[in-house]
Amino acid sequence: MGLTLDDLLAKEEIREVLFRYCRGIDRLDFDLVESCYHPGAYDDHGTYQGDVPGFIAMCRGFLPRFVCTQHFLGNMLIEVDGDKARAETYAVAYHRKELADGSGHDDVFGIRYVDRFEKQSGDWKIAHRVVATEWRRVDPVPAGKLRGSLGVWGTRDETDVVNWIMTASA
Repeated sequence: MGLTLDDLLAKEEIREVLFRYCRGIDRLDFDLVESCYHPGAYDDHGTYQGDVPGFIAMCRGFLPRFVCTQHFLGNMLIEVDGDKARAETYAVAYHRKELADGSGHDDVFGIRYVDRFEKQSGDWKIAHRVVATEWRRVDPVPAGKLRGSLGVWGTRDETDVVNWIMTASA
């Protein structure tokens, strides 16, 4: 296959962008999400097709309806060709909705992020994204089985553990 050191570095930089994107979505850090795309990039999430500012606006209105989301990345095939790369990333996206009666549901999607990455000004970022949905299911969560009081629960703001763990004392 003959991978060069530059190819390996490109693949790792692209993986980091994909991971940062998921953190940004799950923590509602839309500046972080936006930083994963080049200016002028295109995003097709099925329900939204257009530029990144429009995608971010949609996310700001849509994602806070969920108590939490988690995006798990699986298989990644990244093919580098100079300053462009194609990345196909399998993912499972969980969306937890809690209802007024104390019950809820998990909306779970099996998806693939199919991305064209470009290296511009030294940075690998998404230039064109299509989200291909492979499957979907909705699982009920009975009343009383939602978030409890045990342990540290994630938050979707600056108080989340990821923001303070480096300054925590042993």
